[in-house]
Amino acid sequence: MPHRTVFAAALLLFAAPAFAQDESSPVTETASALPAPPIADRRPHSFTAHGVTIEDPYFWLKDQGYPEIDDEDVLEYVRAENEYFEAVMAPHQPLIDTLYAEMRGRIAENDASVPVPDGPYEYWYAYNEGQEYRIWKRRPVGGGAEEILLDENALAEGQEQFSLGTIQVSPDHRLLAYSTDTDGSERYVLRFRNLATGEDLPDAIPGINGGVVWAADSASIVYTPVNENWRTEVAMHHVLGTEASADTELYRETEEGMQLGIDQTQSRRFLTINAGDNVSNEIRLVPLADLTADPILVSPRVTNRLYDVEDWPSEEAGDRLYILSNQDHVNFTVYTASLDEPGTWGSTIGGSDDYYITGLTVFEDFFVVEGRERGLDQIDIWPHSFAPPTRIAFPEASYEAGLGPVAEFDVDTIRVDYESMVTPDTDYSYDIASGELTTLKVQQIPSGYDASLYVTERLEIEARDGTMVPVSLVHRRDVTPGPGTPMHLYAYGAYGYAVPPGFSTRQLSLVDRGFVFAIAHIRGGDDLGYQWYLDGKLDRRRNTFNDFVDVARGLTERGISSPGRIAISGGSAGGELMGVVANEAPEMWGAVVAEVPFVDVLNTMMDESLPLTPGEWPEWGNPITDPAAFEYIRSYSPYDNVSAQDYPPIMITAGLNDPRVTYWEPAKWTARLRATRTDDDLTVLRTNMGAGHQGQSGRFQSLIDEAQAMAFMLTQLGVEE
Repeated sequence: MPHRTVFAAALLLFAAPAFAQDESSPVTETASALPAPPIADRRPHSFTAHGVTIEDPYFWLKDQGYPEIDDEDVLEYVRAENEYFEAVMAPHQPLIDTLYAEMRGRIAENDASVPVPDGPYEYWYAYNEGQEYRIWKRRPVGGGAEEILLDENALAEGQEQFSLGTIQVSPDHRLLAYSTDTDGSERYVLRFRNLATGEDLPDAIPGINGGVVWAADSASIVYTPVNENWRTEVAMHHVLGTEASADTELYRETEEGMQLGIDQTQSRRFLTINAGDNVSNEIRLVPLADLTADPILVSPRVTNRLYDVEDWPSEEAGDRLYILSNQDHVNFTVYTASLDEPGTWGSTIGGSDDYYITGLTVFEDFFVVEGRERGLDQIDIWPHSFAPPTRIAFPEASYEAGLGPVAEFDVDTIRVDYESMVTPDTDYSYDIASGELTTLKVQQIPSGYDASLYVTERLEIEARDGTMVPVSLVHRRDVTPGPGTPMHLYAYGAYGYAVPPGFSTRQLSLVDRGFVFAIAHIRGGDDLGYQWYLDGKLDRRRNTFNDFVDVARGLTERGISSPGRIAISGGSAGGELMGVVANEAPEMWGAVVAEVPFVDVLNTMMDESLPLTPGEWPEWGNPITDPAAFEYIRSYSPYDNVSAQDYPPIMITAGLNDPRVTYWEPAKWTARLRATRTDDDLTVLRTNMGAGHQGQSGRFQSLIDEAQAMAFMLTQLGVEE
């Protein structure tokens, strides 16, 4: 997901109210019996860059005390928008309740994950009936009494928002490290629990982000705190029983834009410290048996080169490193190196135009390479001798598959996760020796599900530059798509994130009402390889937007739907996509749902003091130093390109505590849309006042947001009232 904040400059304060009710707006059929929407005050503000002056009359909606948000003008406006949203949706509450009940009915109230063996125990989580959150458990391998390690429901009690950030059992299985966030700000508090007594230790470390890694002796831990700008720049070592102020630095990153992430190799011999941005990185290894040892730099950072590292301790081959990198081929290559000379790489599995390698996991007797061939997931099992691999075969022509959780290093089976747009999530065990797939669990749908009632297909639509863009579709078998068929079209299209053709119980509420649900695998994701991602970023960013519009037009030309019968949605960077296509092809959409949308792109990328902006320049461009990047971003930035034209009905969401797409981006966009659009269709904004980027927490509570979004689509397309 993208990480966002926004432009900071001097705020001009005026005595005018924050917003006014639009008394002059005509009452339309769409908005009859509704109160007038809030009209945000316009306050003069501008900045000049590269000889261009940008007017930003809604700049004041950014609280200048952020991350503290206590400006009453701002809060008054946000609350007024929420009240208007509630008024708009109130007549449709019966539909919202029905959708919620449908989606909840497809969730198993009593559910559990498949236990994962780890040493003397196997670990899993479970849900109890009516509970929002997980209960983490374990029991001895081979059977025995189960223990409750952590009950998220107890931790979440009394909290409007709750998120478990990390949960890691110590190597000796006596302690539990876990982190929690209760306001959506993604600044987690790290705590430690004695599993014998169930009591938390006095140690508590606030303000961390990301995972933690235990030392081999279970007496200390490594974590990454966030600084005041919500950046991770240092890996810290904490010895249990000591004050956090005594923690020591293992590594500090000094290059602006680079952030740190930590992990451990599958062998659990090494801590990995990864300093990187979206396109370049370098990794250091530190023995988990001796965290005071000097970090081993695998290879210095090189612009536009990414790599990942696993290790394989072998008496025959010595200490071998496996390295996955795009150094020599855009679709990545697997290399080996010795621990003594980690920067000298020898190619073993060459890159391929047809096969894009996405993952590498090393086990004692084999290693697993994950990838996509012509956009379809593949899992290959390789011997360490590099003899020809075994590919796991799957039964459907279009699906999502990947390596599931495997905690140990010396294993003879692995877990495989599998699903498709018509097949519920299925957990398999794969036997390395026999090649047999054994079903461990199939996702339960208590209200019932019959896969034979649905059909899925994969199409290719030609974009305006001749590129063929894949589209995954699902609809009921008894629905024959035609020009009047309603469609929900979804995409993301950024950061190299592929939207897989997976199973969604939530989308069934639309599909069962006659919708076609479609996923556009547009450039900007890496659905068809790493080049697919490169072709949708920086000065090729417009390919992402064009692909989406061209897919929609291509589907209507094939008679699958028609302009105005397509509801579209996307979140975060996908929300940016929604903003651009609403500006550029408004006639195509019957409804737009933009969730926590990154829409104030130019302002955000112009302020290097904001939390994550420097690290985002490789993705979007640096408009501060590069006039061409400035003009290019300005040409598509949704907020800056709202124009006096008719727009489709638009529903926008935000989280007041969101550190990635800050609340004022959706608020500013809403204000400008409502003031500028020339029609009377709806623009509504719902801000979760106690939530962050992920919206409401809890497995049931989050369904309310989904039910509201679906109700908006259904009512605006006239499918249901």
